[in-house]
Amino acid sequence: MKIGLEIHIQLPTRSKLFCSCSTTGEEVNSSICPICLGFPGTRPSLNRRALEMGISIAKFLQCDINEKVWFSRKTYFYPDLAKNFQITQYETPLGTSGHFMVENRKIGIWRVHLEEDPGRIKRAGRAGGEVALVDYNRSGIPLVEIVTAPDLTSPEEARAFLSDLLIELRHLIGVSPEDEQTVRADANISVGEERVEIKNITGLRNVERGLRFEANRQTKLLAAGRSIVRETRHFDEERGTTLPAREKEFEEDYGYIGEPDLGTYVISSMAQEMAIPETPLVRSARLEREYGLAAATARQMVLTSWELADMFELLCPRVGNEAATTWTLGALSSHWKELQERLDDAIEEDIIKLIEGVCAGKITDTEARMRIGILAGREVEAVAPTSSSGGDLEVLITRLVDDHPEVVRDYQTNPRAANFLVGQAMKETKGQYSSRDIAEGMKKELEKRA
Repeated sequence: MKIGLEIHIQLPTRSKLFCSCSTTGEEVNSSICPICLGFPGTRPSLNRRALEMGISIAKFLQCDINEKVWFSRKTYFYPDLAKNFQITQYETPLGTSGHFMVENRKIGIWRVHLEEDPGRIKRAGRAGGEVALVDYNRSGIPLVEIVTAPDLTSPEEARAFLSDLLIELRHLIGVSPEDEQTVRADANISVGEERVEIKNITGLRNVERGLRFEANRQTKLLAAGRSIVRETRHFDEERGTTLPAREKEFEEDYGYIGEPDLGTYVISSMAQEMAIPETPLVRSARLEREYGLAAATARQMVLTSWELADMFELLCPRVGNEAATTWTLGALSSHWKELQERLDDAIEEDIIKLIEGVCAGKITDTEARMRIGILAGREVEAVAPTSSSGGDLEVLITRLVDDHPEVVRDYQTNPRAANFLVGQAMKETKGQYSSRDIAEGMKKELEKRA
């Protein structure tokens, strides 16, 4: 099975790609102008911030950046673009030949380019009297399109690719967390023969659902001795099926011509000067390498809070990697929402000294946890000891190990993978047991299953 994606993500700019209209218009057709409606005599002007965001995405995806770029008109006759063409990049995308890693697999990126979003169509009326109502507020909002090579091998991997990509872009350019539900993708899928395109799928879950249905449909056709027709289909969210839309178009069908109202843009020097910050999954991979964290532990830490991972890296040289992991994923994680609002250099140092005290045997885990809770502004209740605490701990450890088979697998090659479960146990027991007792019990249970 081969799957390739064409991903369309709205860029979080304040104005549209080629005019000064706001990107946040709420009332229908309230954020439009003669430029985004394509009136005669109007001329577009490129949004520099959108260009910078597009270049940063192409550079992050390890693309070769073109020295010069220009725009083209892509002709198509649908009511969602009033001027009957879309301004996009065809001959010269921002970047080509990049890649993105998903679960240690390199997925090729063919191209990254900018284009304008069409309007939004709403059907109204009944059969025989149906009309198309168009809201042009969205028309002209800047999109980045990311086109992958057909390197994805399953619907599940396609969803994982999109999920990880959005995590990175959220940090890189500030795309909305809601994009998991609103990201749009065209998916090309082939099960051994001609490829089929599924157009305009919205949301990560629907990308996986649409691809799974289409893979099953093609597999059944081939098993029955029938051929796959190259076509475009659309995904019906309610029924979870794909339906024929039209025959698959070829690029030449769109009649691309250069956009005469926009010039040529030299972007190579802009790209060279642009620094790409460390992103969450890049940082997660670095924490694995530098501190010996299991993949799941590193990912959870970074995605919980960037500042929590900062705290972990401050702790490591002071208390050691193992203790830093246990406390970061345990007591600190459970109090982090409140701590983050109060955190300053003095509180950071107080926390580190508390954990140093536990490691040196000067204070107990329970006392340190209570004092961290006080630093977080919580009213901390004393924990009453229970007579069956040992048995309760064994039950908890067994449940946590049952719930996380991936940690059992990781533990066989990296014993530090146990730290993730130790942190979870400390979080649930709220200081009733010492980290040493939990760590020893967890090690015993994991070694039984290894």
